[in-house]
Amino acid sequence: MSSTRAGLTFGGGAYLMWGLFPLLMAALEPAGAVEITAHRAVWSLVVCLAIVAAVRGWRALGAVLSNRRAFLTLAAAAVLVAANWLIYVFAVVSGHVNSASLGYYINPLVTVLLGVVFLGERLRRMQVVALAIALVAVLVIGFGLGEFPWISLVLAGTFGLYGLVKKRVGASVDAVTGLTVETIVLAPVGLVAILVIGSSGTFGARGEPGLGLDHDLLMMSTGIFTAGALLLFAAGSRRLPLFVMGLLQYIAPTMMFALAVWHFGEPMPPSRWAGFVLVWIALVVISVDAWRARPRRGVAEVEAAEPV
Repeated sequence: MSSTRAGLTFGGGAYLMWGLFPLLMAALEPAGAVEITAHRAVWSLVVCLAIVAAVRGWRALGAVLSNRRAFLTLAAAAVLVAANWLIYVFAVVSGHVNSASLGYYINPLVTVLLGVVFLGERLRRMQVVALAIALVAVLVIGFGLGEFPWISLVLAGTFGLYGLVKKRVGASVDAVTGLTVETIVLAPVGLVAILVIGSSGTFGARGEPGLGLDHDLLMMSTGIFTAGALLLFAAGSRRLPLFVMGLLQYIAPTMMFALAVWHFGEPMPPSRWAGFVLVWIALVVISVDAWRARPRRGVAEVEAAEPV
């Protein structure tokens, strides 16, 4: 298998897994968003430690843990990814998968905006056009639905900031080590949340009794899905140009959108359709701009994101 074909297989596989996440989250009901997020943090740490042991990555992990700056940076990233996970799970279990889809669609646009605000990057004309179209899309959806699309914006914002913070550690920390440190920070809080929920004598926020071993195994699988998708993403990123990975990232929100409409049966009033169409146009504009800029400035490419 050629390197490009392998990269497409790995990268596409990662985004397919992320795109199917709503099905797993929905299967975990009646557990609420806090409980599911807590389990995800705990079991992700278990899986990550198993991977670190398998690849003998203890030295790399120890180096990060002993580096105060790197550890604090990843701790900040952990807080942002926890917020992202929590809002994402809340969106799924509360019937707002479409909002989650929109959040990950507009994430590349938010990332460009954060680059301007925090990194002093300059916008090109087509990037300004794409951001303006995205703003109109958010306003159309907001006014049409009669409510502020906060789930979408918080998802895009927390994930964009997560990526910005992760840039501070750069390529010196590999994907597995980074996620391991983040879950080391999150797992104790997650474990406390699980114990508190368990001691209340109920299962999850809805107050229903435990569902048995099958449900427990599904909870544990959140760690496998989280770490597995990240490994596939890392393998794909090493074999594909950044621009190609940037295009592959649209697989996940497209699958979420399809699941929201045709599996979960969420309503799609005209205003929401209009907003999504505008977002898709904005993404075409920014992708074309990235393609045109690619030969001159590789950093101008659409950056691949890791949906969480």
